[in-house]
Amino acid sequence: MSSSEKRTVALVSVLASATLAAGKMVAAAFTGSLGILSEAIHSIIDLGATVITYFAIRWGDQPADDEHHYGHAKIESVAALVETALLFLTTAWVSWEAIKRLTGDETHPVEVTWWAIAIIAGSILIDYNRVRALRRVAKKTGSEALEADALHFSSDMWSSLVVLGGLAAVWAGLPAADAIAALVVSVFIALAGWRLGARTLNTLLDTAPAGATEAVRGLVNDVHGVLAIRSIRLRPAGATMFTSIVVEVARTMPIDEIVRTKDAIFKAVQDRFPNADITVTANPVVLDNESVFQKVMLIATRRNLAIHHLTAQKIGDKLAISFDLEVEGSMPLGEAHETATALEEAIRGELGSDVEVESHIEPQPERMLQVQDAPSGLTAEVVAALTQLAALYPRLTDIHSIRLRRNEEGLFLHYHCRCAPGDSVEQIHDDIDRVEAGLKDRFGDIRRVIAHAEPLGARRHAL
Repeated sequence: MSSSEKRTVALVSVLASATLAAGKMVAAAFTGSLGILSEAIHSIIDLGATVITYFAIRWGDQPADDEHHYGHAKIESVAALVETALLFLTTAWVSWEAIKRLTGDETHPVEVTWWAIAIIAGSILIDYNRVRALRRVAKKTGSEALEADALHFSSDMWSSLVVLGGLAAVWAGLPAADAIAALVVSVFIALAGWRLGARTLNTLLDTAPAGATEAVRGLVNDVHGVLAIRSIRLRPAGATMFTSIVVEVARTMPIDEIVRTKDAIFKAVQDRFPNADITVTANPVVLDNESVFQKVMLIATRRNLAIHHLTAQKIGDKLAISFDLEVEGSMPLGEAHETATALEEAIRGELGSDVEVESHIEPQPERMLQVQDAPSGLTAEVVAALTQLAALYPRLTDIHSIRLRRNEEGLFLHYHCRCAPGDSVEQIHDDIDRVEAGLKDRFGDIRRVIAHAEPLGARRHAL
């Protein structure tokens, strides 16, 4: 819809330029006014510029392809640069002709007629309306070519007012006023060309929009998880601002959190700059405060390996690492040993070649277990035993949510308990392990005991 609107307003501008150029040339021919002639030539150049703009918009709105990965929007900047050159050529010709008339002996009589004044007044009215239309669509679509046209025709409007003033002065008996008016018109044209040229060159040289870099930097710094910004690159192309952002995140951050961080950056920048085409790259970096446990777990996770019972010991100046490595139960020992060895070597590469690394290989669960509630009589016995054993350890209170289930591997007991918020996890875990050991001594087919500890005063954990 926006592309069609751009082409429509550009086509209307072409027709307006053609009408004005024809009218002003007729007026200049009959009046001999250099001011009107300069305006006529200006309108002819406007006609050529608007034709260029029209075709530039048609081309620039084409989508990206295999050869033009960023689209074709910069053709509008090229069109604007051509308009800039035409403006400066017009300035040079008008200034030269005006100076010749002011300094030469040859007279150039100017005849002021009502219809010539009407043509200039009509051109002001036309320019006023199309400047409003062009600016509206340019702002809506971000079209640099239409914005250039709007700037161009706003200068036309003011220069036409100057020509009217010159004609009034000639009618009042000051013949030199026409050439002076033409010089003033040339100044308007030159200023328009200078502003248009500066803006167009900024686009062609990939100059970031004023204030945009700092705005993006502030938005990115406010996103949780960003440690540092490595680079921000902004490149305007037509209505689109191509935005490349590279940030640093902790390498211990889970992948899904990194994705959320990137999405948050994208959304923050997109909300501020709706026409931005955004690319976000997150580079994981090593933190100075990473623990040995974090480093080992990260190495295993990157290899899609599950480890548990990770232990780190210090023997003098030497570090010893041990862990259980879970592999598929059907995996041949030779393959499993190669997997474990590769993981151990990776850990030594991270922590140092003199680190002692030892792994225990065990099968990981491969199937979903089908369970059923244990018989009520057996459940009552286990609950009684659990309550009795827990009473031996004062830290464990309010035993609740007890469930006893049987599957093909044996009995699985689940329960919740409450502990003081200030008790350490290690102390609570030791007491829970003692309760589990006592239950397994009394009931040989209990395979696992899963205890969930909650702080006193907290709402009971939902099942």
